[in-house]
Amino acid sequence: GSIGSELCRQVSANEPGKLVLFDRHENGVFALEMELRQRFPRLELVPILGDVLLPDQLRAVFDAHKPEVVFHAAAYKHVPLAERNVIEAVRNNVLGTRNVAEAARACGVREFVLVSTDKAVRPTSVMGVTKRVAEMIVQGVQNGAGRFVTVRFGNVLGSNGSVVPMFREQIARGGPVTVTHPDVTRYFMTIPEAVQLILQAATIGNGGEILVLEMGQPVKIVDLARHMIELAGYVPDEDIRIEFTGLRPGEKMHEELIDDAEDVVPTELARVMTLRASAARTLFPAQTAE
Repeated sequence: GSIGSELCRQVSANEPGKLVLFDRHENGVFALEMELRQRFPRLELVPILGDVLLPDQLRAVFDAHKPEVVFHAAAYKHVPLAERNVIEAVRNNVLGTRNVAEAARACGVREFVLVSTDKAVRPTSVMGVTKRVAEMIVQGVQNGAGRFVTVRFGNVLGSNGSVVPMFREQIARGGPVTVTHPDVTRYFMTIPEAVQLILQAATIGNGGEILVLEMGQPVKIVDLARHMIELAGYVPDEDIRIEFTGLRPGEKMHEELIDDAEDVVPTELARVMTLRASAARTLFPAQTAE
């Protein structure tokens, strides 16, 4: 995926001893492998086609390569699709996260980082619920040995299936540009910026924390649409029409990064905050209290 690929690029630039790519998307793994081999010819790179829903396969890969740091960015992310495919969303986002986290704990990894989303805050969608449960699972796996943390942030500009590429295609076709609601807002960050903060966030905390990236002010999607139309040399609502389609099932009008019940404090990193352990609810409180 977009975040996972950029994580691999930035990790590669820091000269790790070995980088293992684990994904079931053959074309994605192939393209990323070719790119990384060209850019980092001295890097020991291990591309593996696998599935987070196969625990035995995961354990075999972890036992063979014994990673010290694991970034788990594999998830179904599209809200409307998850609403229509509940079982698959739960299998991939919840059971997949559990399988990877348990394999990492059994292998004795030093650091495990779950990439999460603002949709996990007071979720109104299946996708948001699965990511919130995934956060709780990672907190519950924390056992005092390796550090298991979650990094939560909003939308990233230009990711696969995100609004910016969609608007670009709609403008190229002459419109209309479709926006769900005139007042809907979202948090945005560029992919490299988000990944840089993920890597920084992974260096702090004692384990069990949910770390939240500072995303700035939310952006009105209709303003983003108008700006992109203008950048393309057109006049909004004259040359290119904006059409409002209504919120889709599970979608919120406004996303949040922090729940009202979560006590958030700053960290030594300027754009990273952490939830206090006392406010973070987990599935396994007895384990996290050890």
